[in-house]
Amino acid sequence: MKCLSPLTLFTACSLLAAPLFAAEEAPQLTGCEAKRQDISTWIELAKANGDSDQQAGLENALSEVSATCTDASLLKQLEQKVLEAKHDVSRRQSDLTKAMSKGDPDKINKRKDKLAESRKDLHDAQVELEKVEPNYD
Repeated sequence: MKCLSPLTLFTACSLLAAPLFAAEEAPQLTGCEAKRQDISTWIELAKANGDSDQQAGLENALSEVSATCTDASLLKQLEQKVLEAKHDVSRRQSDLTKAMSKGDPDKINKRKDKLAESRKDLHDAQVELEKVEPNYD
């Protein structure tokens, strides 16, 4: 079997990798556009799976997002979600402190788990907000 030259291999790899680099350079959608794109993707999946009920629901959601979503309203909604998550973390921390003062190991572990879950929710909300927040750099 004849070996391929390094130049031929390099050229083949370059041609195969070109679409990957092009995909990385595509602008990242944000705000309402990202939300519409996400719903459209789910619609395509529902179509591919033949789930007409889910498809209909998603199409209703898409039309509502298209009619009512503005980047300002989405930003406000996500900011509210972050505030609620912060409040939840604070409440869970207080619950854990109370459980620790009573010394019940089962309650302490349950409260730690709930606090960890709340912190994850807060992190997720902050990440989602960062995707939408205008960048003034």
